[in-house]
Amino acid sequence: MKESITMSFLTSLNKTVRIQIPDPKTPVDPQAVNQAMDAIVAADIFAFTNGRIVKKVAAALNTSDSTSIALS
Repeated sequence: MKESITMSFLTSLNKTVRIQIPDPKTPVDPQAVNQAMDAIVAADIFAFTNGRIVKKVAAALNTSDSTSIALS
């Protein structure tokens, strides 16, 4: 099973951008994710075509599982 964290932010142009972190340390600590998102907003180091990050919006832990199908 693969896991990732998707962090969603609002930009200066009122658009949503997402940053995905693959294979997070488990169990995921919600407080650590919250602090990381605060640090991303405060550092102002990402510039997207949709503007600069100005506010955190949401975070989600995504899981996916896949099973190979044998082809003949």
